[in-house]
Amino acid sequence: MLELGAKAPDFGDLQGADGRRHSLPSFDAKPVLVVVFTCNHCPYAVAYEDRLVAVQRDYAGKGVQLVAINSNDDKSYPEDGYPQMVKRAKDKGFNFPYVRDASQKAAEGYGAVCTPHVFAFDKDRKLRYRGRIDDSKDPSQAKSPDLRNALDDMLAGRGVRVADTRPFGCSIKWMVL
Repeated sequence: MLELGAKAPDFGDLQGADGRRHSLPSFDAKPVLVVVFTCNHCPYAVAYEDRLVAVQRDYAGKGVQLVAINSNDDKSYPEDGYPQMVKRAKDKGFNFPYVRDASQKAAEGYGAVCTPHVFAFDKDRKLRYRGRIDDSKDPSQAKSPDLRNALDDMLAGRGVRVADTRPFGCSIKWMVL
């Protein structure tokens, strides 16, 4: 897994559900970049979609940009394919790019292990937070807004108080060669 303080790996030039191509330099103007590995079919990832939309909405004006990356094998899991991503992004009103990592190189480079798995970077694109969005799949049971806490610390110029949390969800679905 990517070490805290490490530079953000270039995740390549990926096709977004918005029809545009996105790469790490696409977000250079944003002081904080949050990379979230997610997918369409995992019940944990699905449970967090509205919360991700809310984080982007609440923090966009402060210079935070989310980008969601789907690295799952879409041959074994066709519901994670690009056409389904386009539909999902539209149906859920994603206000952040949702991109397809068909080669799985982004997931490998970041060391993503599950969906969702979050990596938050500062303006120098150094990793300041990694882990979960919060502590419960069920939003009514969440007590620790870990990603929001990390973003608040980063935006205030403080060190992130809890910089590493254990992500949980469905494993990344790796291609079988």
